[in-house]
Amino acid sequence: MFKKIITIFTLTLVLAMGTFAGNTEAASTVASNKIVSSANNLIGIKYRYGGTTKAGFDCSGFIGYVYKSNGITLPRTAAGMYSKGTSVKKANLAVGDLVFFNTSGKGVSHVGMFIGNGKFIHASTSKGVRVDKINDPYYWGKKYVGAKKVANVQVAKK
Repeated sequence: MFKKIITIFTLTLVLAMGTFAGNTEAASTVASNKIVSSANNLIGIKYRYGGTTKAGFDCSGFIGYVYKSNGITLPRTAAGMYSKGTSVKKANLAVGDLVFFNTSGKGVSHVGMFIGNGKFIHASTSKGVRVDKINDPYYWGKKYVGAKKVANVQVAKK
C-alpha cells in the first residue's frame, strides 16, 4: 500500500512539473512574441542619432524602447546591453534574443533583436527601423559579434 501511495505521489509530482514547465515555456513564448510585435509596430520610424522615442531611434534607443514598453529596462548603449544577460550561440537563437554587431571596428557598436527565420529587427542608420538577415553575406553576416538572452534581466530601474 505504501509503495502505491509513493508511486502515485511521484507520478503526480512529475506530471505537475511537466505542466508547469510547459506553461513557463508557453509564457516565455507569449512574452517574446509580444516584444517582437511591439518592435514590428515601429518599422519605418526614421533613424536619429541618440534617439529614444518614436520621433526617431538609434539602435540601442530602439531596443531599449521596445523592451521598456514590455517591462524590461536595459542599459542605454549597445555595449552596455552586451554586458548583460546570458550568452546565446548563434545556432540557438530564440525570438527576442538581442544580437550584436561590430559596425565601427571598435567592439560592439550595433544591436538588434532576433525575430526568427534568420532575421533581426533594428534601427538602421540608412533606413530607420527595419528587418534584415543576420547572415547577410554582404554586410551583417561579417559584422556579427554575438547574442544575449535578456528577457529575464531587470537592470537600472528608474
